[in-house]
Amino acid sequence: MKVFKFGGASVNSADAVRNMAQIVQKHLESTPLVVVVSAMGKTTNLLEKLVPGSSDITSTKVLRQQLEEYHQEIASSLMPENKEVQHKIDTLLSNLDHLCTSLPTDVEHHNYCYDQVVCHGELLSTTIIAEYLNTLGINTLWTDARQLIKTDNHYREGRVDWNATEKEIKNLEPSIKNSYSIVLTQGFIGGTTDGQTTTLGREGSDYSAAILAHCLDAESVTIWKDVPGFLNADPKFFIDTVKISQIPYNEAIELAYYGASVIHPKTVKPIQNKGIPLYIRSFITPEAEGSSVGDYSKLVPETPLYIFRNNQILLSILPRDYSFIAEDNLQVIFGILNELGIRVNLMQNSALSFSICVDNNPQRIKILIERLKSMFRVRYNENLQLITIRYYTQAVIDSIVASRPILLEQRSRSTEQLIVPCK
Repeated sequence: MKVFKFGGASVNSADAVRNMAQIVQKHLESTPLVVVVSAMGKTTNLLEKLVPGSSDITSTKVLRQQLEEYHQEIASSLMPENKEVQHKIDTLLSNLDHLCTSLPTDVEHHNYCYDQVVCHGELLSTTIIAEYLNTLGINTLWTDARQLIKTDNHYREGRVDWNATEKEIKNLEPSIKNSYSIVLTQGFIGGTTDGQTTTLGREGSDYSAAILAHCLDAESVTIWKDVPGFLNADPKFFIDTVKISQIPYNEAIELAYYGASVIHPKTVKPIQNKGIPLYIRSFITPEAEGSSVGDYSKLVPETPLYIFRNNQILLSILPRDYSFIAEDNLQVIFGILNELGIRVNLMQNSALSFSICVDNNPQRIKILIERLKSMFRVRYNENLQLITIRYYTQAVIDSIVASRPILLEQRSRSTEQLIVPCK
């Protein structure tokens, strides 16, 4: 069997869903499919604003109306006479309304509330798409990912319980092989053993596909994107990008770690462990070959790779008594970072200071600075960009940085990282 993953851009309208269905139909002849689908378009961004405590009541009402109209319009365009799908949408939205009025609004429970609310994007999209595929005569089983991917209660970054997850996913195999052409489920979401919803981290649908592939010993995973494959740079920043045809597993892990947006950082390990290839293909030109991640010895072609992370903040942490930054200080700092769920994108230490570059999430950063200031002196710079260049040359570095000052720099034999002010 094969696993397909379709992101929000690939199902953001009725026409996009029709295109997705055509892609699926073309691949049904040879093997059953497990299809993982994200929330439609920018639905997750909208739902984030509906989490209790995130927006005022007036704007919440407007956003809630937008959510309903968007999904009902897509469903009506795809299935004008289908009352059942309209009823299912109404049921999901009623549950969402109940949560938005009953969940706590305090900061302490925010991550828990976030997961209970935001999961409705994937539930709505897969409900509509499953109904549509069945109307086309494609025998589709809608499955709740919260019953398949089991995690701990680390909300917004659920850690997978692999034994429990494999047991649940293995139960799908008879349905896949004997009863249904497609098993359709949600990306990004999972569930605890006591029935609470968790999420796997922003953009975590790729990871969901990899988990399913690993547990099912799938033939391959294909991620359908709006780009022709794995590009050496984000086309938003570069005009002349180069498509990488072959990427070794270890290189893909490195690039995802540094922030390459094409692959979620946790995606590669589950499939690499079982030698499952990953394909990145375009839903705009589905007949094109795309890129593949697998057991290769080198990039093809070999070319510099550029990764940009915007909205960064650089914090310099200094002991109050001018003592050395030693293991005991670092243990305290990393304990706070872990507790707040803040990932360090770059770090550097000297005798008297420890600097970290992290995503500037205002809510978390405010708490982080307050906690650190109780023990250390803290300085910080905002509105920064972290640039990572794999297989750099000095000419390449100079052209990217231009005249901007470099606040921090790290260089290894293959990778250059720079923190500079945003343009």
